[in-house]
Amino acid sequence: MNPLLTTGLDAHRGRTALSVNLNKVALLRNQRPLGIPSVTRAATLALQAGADGITVHPRPDQRHIRTQDVFDLAALMRDWPQAEYNIEGNPLHNLMDVIRAVVDQGLPLHQCTFVPDAMDQATSDHGWRLPQDAEMLAPLIAEAQSLGVRVSLFMDPVPQAMRAVRELGAERVELYTESYARAHGSPDQSTALAGFTATAEAALIEGLQLNAGHDLNRDNLTDFLRAVPGVQEVSIGHALIADALELGLGDTVRDYLRCIHLAACP
Repeated sequence: MNPLLTTGLDAHRGRTALSVNLNKVALLRNQRPLGIPSVTRAATLALQAGADGITVHPRPDQRHIRTQDVFDLAALMRDWPQAEYNIEGNPLHNLMDVIRAVVDQGLPLHQCTFVPDAMDQATSDHGWRLPQDAEMLAPLIAEAQSLGVRVSLFMDPVPQAMRAVRELGAERVELYTESYARAHGSPDQSTALAGFTATAEAALIEGLQLNAGHDLNRDNLTDFLRAVPGVQEVSIGHALIADALELGLGDTVRDYLRCIHLAACP
C-alpha cells in the first residue's frame, strides 16, 4: 500500500467512492507530441489526494485515452491496491478487446462500465434500452464476469428497467445524471431528483449496487447524494479537471471528497 494512504479500502467504506475520469487530461496531452500532461502523473496526484479510483473511457478513435494509457494506468494501479480501476465504453466497439488484453496481461481491472455511445459521439448521452438491448448485452456481461471483472450498465433514471438489469446479471448500474445536472438550481430540480431516487430504490430492491456520473460537479454533487440512496461510486471527469485548472488537481480531489462527506452530514 502506498504510504501516503494508510486506510485502504476502509477509506470509503460507508461513504460514496470518488473515481476520477482522466479523459480530459489525455485530450489535452494529445494536442501536441510532447507527452504532457502525463495521464499517469495525474492519476498519481488524484490517488495521493484520496481518490478511491481511476476511470478511463478509451474510444475507438483514441481521441483522448489511448490504448497504451489503459495499460500504463493498470500497471500504476498495482501500487494502489486500495483503489479501483474502471474502464468504460461500448462493448460493441473496442471495450471487450481492451478488457481481454488487460486481464491477459495480469493487470488489475475491477470494473467495466458498458455505455451505449456511438463512435462519433462527443460524449455519452443516454443509457441502455431494456429489454430491447438485453439479448445483445447478456453474453458480453457474462464474458466480462468470467474474466473476473464487475459489470456496471449505464442507465437512464427509469425505475422499471432495474429488474431487467438484475435479470441480465450485471452487478451495478451507473445512473446517467445529466438531466439532474441540467435541472439543478431550477424549479425542476426536485422533480428530476425524484426520478433518480425512485430508480435507486428500485435498483436496491433488485439487489443492484449503484454508481452515478455525468455532469456532476462541486455545486450539485452533495444535493444528489443526499437525495439518492445507496450510491456506491461517482465517476467525475470533465468538471473535476476543469476545476483543477483553478485549484490544482490535489486540492480539487479533496474538495470533491469534501462534497461527498458533506452529503453524509445531518
